[in-house]
Parts: sequence; structure tokens; C-alpha cells
Amino acid sequence: MVREKDVCWEYAEKLDGNKVRCKFCQRVLNGGISRLKHHLSRFPSKGVNPCSKVRDDVTDRVRGIIASKEEVKETSCVKKQKLAEVKSPSNLSATKALVSLDAASPVMKIFPTGNPMTPSSTNNQENAERSIALFFFENKLDFSVARSSSYQLMIDAIAKCGPGFAGPSAEILKTTWLERIKSEVGLQSKDVEKEWATTGCTIIADTWTDYKSKAIINFLVSSPSRTFFHKSVDASPYFKNTKWLADLFDSVIQEFGVENVVQIIMDSSVNYTGIANHILQSYGTIFVSPCASQCLNLILEEFSKVDWVSRCILQAQTISKLIYNNASLLDLMKKYSGGQELIRTGITKSVSTFMSLHSMLRLRTRLKNMFHSHEYASNTSYANKPQSISCVAIAEDGDFWRTVEECVAISEPFLKVLREVSEGKPTVGSIYELMTRAKESIRTYYIMDENKCKTFLDIVDKKWRDQLHSPLHAAAAFLNPSIQYNPEIKFISSIKEDFFNVLEKLLPVPDMRRDITNQIYTFTKAHGMFGCSLAKEARHTVAPWLWWEQYGDSAPGLQRVAIRILSQVCSTFSFHRQWSTFRHIHSEKRNKIDRETLNDLVYINYNLKFARQMNAKSSEVDLLQFDDIDMTSEWVEENETASPTQWLDRFGPALDSNDLNTRQFGSSIFGANDPIFGL
Repeated sequence: MVREKDVCWEYAEKLDGNKVRCKFCQRVLNGGISRLKHHLSRFPSKGVNPCSKVRDDVTDRVRGIIASKEEVKETSCVKKQKLAEVKSPSNLSATKALVSLDAASPVMKIFPTGNPMTPSSTNNQENAERSIALFFFENKLDFSVARSSSYQLMIDAIAKCGPGFAGPSAEILKTTWLERIKSEVGLQSKDVEKEWATTGCTIIADTWTDYKSKAIINFLVSSPSRTFFHKSVDASPYFKNTKWLADLFDSVIQEFGVENVVQIIMDSSVNYTGIANHILQSYGTIFVSPCASQCLNLILEEFSKVDWVSRCILQAQTISKLIYNNASLLDLMKKYSGGQELIRTGITKSVSTFMSLHSMLRLRTRLKNMFHSHEYASNTSYANKPQSISCVAIAEDGDFWRTVEECVAISEPFLKVLREVSEGKPTVGSIYELMTRAKESIRTYYIMDENKCKTFLDIVDKKWRDQLHSPLHAAAAFLNPSIQYNPEIKFISSIKEDFFNVLEKLLPVPDMRRDITNQIYTFTKAHGMFGCSLAKEARHTVAPWLWWEQYGDSAPGLQRVAIRILSQVCSTFSFHRQWSTFRHIHSEKRNKIDRETLNDLVYINYNLKFARQMNAKSSEVDLLQFDDIDMTSEWVEENETASPTQWLDRFGPALDSNDLNTRQFGSSIFGANDPIFGL
């Protein structure tokens, strides 16, 4: 009965045997009150999964209890060692080590850095890595932080300072350094603003909503040099109020300058029709365009709903669920795949689906070899299960793999377009051609199957007509030299009317339109500088806006318009990768504490990530794919109503950073209001 006096019993219910149930998350734990403490402390120890619902004050209290008990044990050990020292002489270094250990923090008492008697030269690397790991675990940092460019820069800078370097305090980080780095980022944006007079800019309104009906609108500005995050607005109380939203967009346009803004891109979360009508009526030279990537995602979503495609997806998910819900089978799969993942986590559900099918098709032979292997057949934990037998039958089914090939064939052209328009580069002049080529690929693939061809082309045409078509896209295609001078392009005549309508809007005064007809003729017939050898060679190799800047002097009026039109982006998707970080920063708790600091953090975080994205080579980063697997997706999770953290149970203490998609699910594991930045 002594155990019942432990203060931690108020957080648990005692069950039969040596089991307890956590009162916060209702998880049943074997091992009694000791394992419950480590469960509530959220320390990564003894293979106990952290509680996802425990309050921070309880965690702090339990950590203190654990630390105090470790201190009692440690004090006893120190006393025994001192008695031994009386009987036998000891060296000075051992004494110093004991003093250092006695003064260590609670975390260091629980996780000592190593044996002080071991020569430091052999332990420096391990101790440094251990300390960094403890810093990550104690502060619940996303493991992907270690992939950031500033991570190694920080370590190198600290190493140069030598022993005894004292890091900046929380207050200095929050004040001095936050303001200094914000100013540095702001200076970079000022340099880019200078080009707006020539290229114009696009305002991007990207919206995030959550299950609590919070609605955040992020405003960004994009031009050929780069994209900058401008500000974030909490529109939750007024999200359905068209008048309030119209005033908000008016204020943002004025901040950038009406004369600089060529286009505004909004996603469908905003009251698109109402705001678009207001802008078009109030500003004669500004266009409102839909997000091309959102349209492409809707096309892929509709593809996945076609009956035979949907059945194929469900069969593929049967295989992935078996593998990813068994740790030993997952290890076996990675052995046969050479460490490659069987599935992929994309930026949307539809993207994840078709990228996973592509990955599975690529690993088809290795997957079959695994199912036929002796290691697979000899493991009774999964080999004889009904689900396992079904998976083997699917993997051996030639019709299944032919259907997977078909799904990949129809989706890959549109994933390619999605990648092109999501890189943050000016692609407004390419969307027509890219979509036309994607449609042609379907016609070619289904040249002998008119019914299937019609099914998918009808989906594409409907979404294009209802979601994507924009006069600005048509005008940009007309002015794109790689399209205008390509004899294989058949849609030039069909976009002429849109092109002329755009010209009338951008050149509203007769004096501005003087000689414009002759200039159009000069361009379309490739006269003057348009027809020189350099211009011809650069039609397909130079960005269209830059081509006009270099070779458009024969039509100066049209040149100014062409540069402004062709300098714009047509998508918001390149910025969606940042939303997960934004969710951590933009919690209600931090909003109430310090809104100004919150806004500064968001401003710096976004712009640093955009800068890194701009500097990275396109071949290094797939903007549609996350690095980590979403272990709660329908490609893994067996129970649709399962808790976001239940998948942790399947891996026990063997977790590593490759299994944790902490970018998306850190808040679910550790609690939504954890002060990630300590504000």
C-alpha cells in the first residue's frame, strides 16, 4: 500500500495486475506508476510513448519528481564514492567531474553526457551530438530542423567561439535579435521593390482555416526576382463579411501601389466572386486570377473518384497498410527496396495518392521479391494473416499492375504541370501550353479507347472552364515567343480575343494604344529585332519576360505590356509547404501573449524559407512532396477514427526521425498550445 501514496496516482486509474490508465489520454500502460511518470513527463525514455493530452503544468511537476528521485540516487552514489576516496587516492579530474555532475541541470542528471573518466578526445563528438539530441527532445523540436541551412551555420559559429560560449538569453532573442534579423530581411524586400515599376507584381492571398473556424489570410508579393511574405491577417470574425474583406484587399493594394499590381491570386477559401467583382470594378488595370495549382489538384481529385481508379487505389492501400503497420515487415520492405519508401506524402491528398502509386509501380519487382522471400514466409507474425494473403494475391495480379500503370500514365502529365507552376517562377505564359500538352498525352495514351479518353478529358475541360480560365493567361500565352512562333501550336487564334481585351484594359487611354496594331504585327511576323538570330535562338531557352526585355525594342509599347504580363506567377502552391510551421507559430496562446512578436516571427520564418527555396536547385527539392511519411494517412492508418498518435504504439522505442512526420503532426503529439518559440 505504500505505492498508493505516490502523488502521481491522482493522474491515473489503477487496474488489475501491474497496469494503470492515464486519466488524460486514457492509454493503458504496463509497469505501474513508474512508466506512467515517464509517459506524463514526455521524456523519450524507457520506450514509453509521450502523453498527447497532458497539461504542461502536470508535465513540469512530474519531471521535477523524476529529477528529484534521480538526485537522491545520485547523492547516495556520490557519498559512496567519497568514502572510497578516503580509502584510496583519486585524481583531480575525477573530483572536478563529480562537482560538475552535482551542479548539473535536472535533464543532465537524467541523461548524463558520458563517463568522466574517459579521455575527452574520444568523447567530444558523441557528447556534442548527445547534447544536441537532448535539446531537440526537451524542447519538442521538429527533427526536420536539422535539415535547415541555418542549423549547420549555427553549429560552426558556436565551434569557432570555443569553450565557455554563452548563448543569447530568451529576452535577447525576443527583442534584439528578432528586430535585427527582421530589419535585414526587410532590406532585401526593398531591393526587389525597385523592379516592380518595370515588371509589376502579383499579390497572393493564401488562406488557412482550422477546425476551430480560425481563418488566417497570408498576403505575399511575387515578382521575377523572388516572392516575399508581406503580412498575416486574422480574418476569423469577418471571413463571411464581403465589405470587410473588400476593405482589407483595398488596404493591401494601396500598400504595394495600384500602379505596381498586375494581378491578385486567391484560393477558393475566400469569397472569390464577391472580392473579385469588387477589385475588377474598383481597379481598371488589375486582374483577379484563380490558383492554377488548386485547379490541377481538383483535376487529380476527380481522377481518383473514377470507379476503376478508386478500386486500384484501395488495393494499393491494402498492401501499404499491411507493411507500414508492422515494424519487422517494414524493415524487410526497406531491405528489399534499398531503403526507399513504398509510399509518398504529397502536399495534398490527391498528390499523395498518385505519387504513392508511382512509387509502388517503380518498386513492383522488389515488392514481389519480398513477398516470395524466405524471410517473409518464415515470419508467422504476418505471413499467415488473412490480410497478408490478400496482399500477396494483389501483388501477383497482373491486372492490378496494369491498372496502376494506367493511373500513373494519366496523372503524371498533370503532376508535371503542377510542379512547373508551383516553383514560384513566372509561369503565367506557359499554363496554356502545359495544359494542352497534358491533354494531348491523355489522347495519345487512350488512342484506342475513346470512352476512357472522353471521361478524363471531360474532367479536365470542366475544371479548366470553371476554375482556371483567365484572360491574363490567354494574353500571356499569345505573347510567349515559344508559343507564338511554334507552328505546332493550334490554339493561337482562339486566344486572340482575350489578348485584345487585356490590351484594352492595360492601355485604357488612346495615346497609350497609338501604333499598337503595327507593333503587334511586327511581333507576330518576327520583324525587326524579333527576327534576329539571337532572338530566335532564345525563344525556348530564356524566360519570356526576359526575352521581351532583351529583344522587344522594335515594339516599345507592346514591350512594356508584355514584360508586365509575363512576369507574373499563376499559383500559390509553392507557399503551402510553409503552413505547417505557420500552424505552430500562430496558435491562440501566442496570439494572446504578444501579437507584434508573433507577426515578426511569421515574417522572418516565411521569408527565410522562401530564400532557401529560391536558392535550392529544382532537382534537389520536389515541391509537391514532403520528406517524411504521413503515418496517419489512409495509406497507413487502418482505423479511420483512430487518434493521430495511435500509430506510435506500433513502433515502440525503435522510433527514428524517418518515421516521424513531425512537420505535420507535432502539435497532435505534444499539444496544440506548446510554446514552440517560448513567447
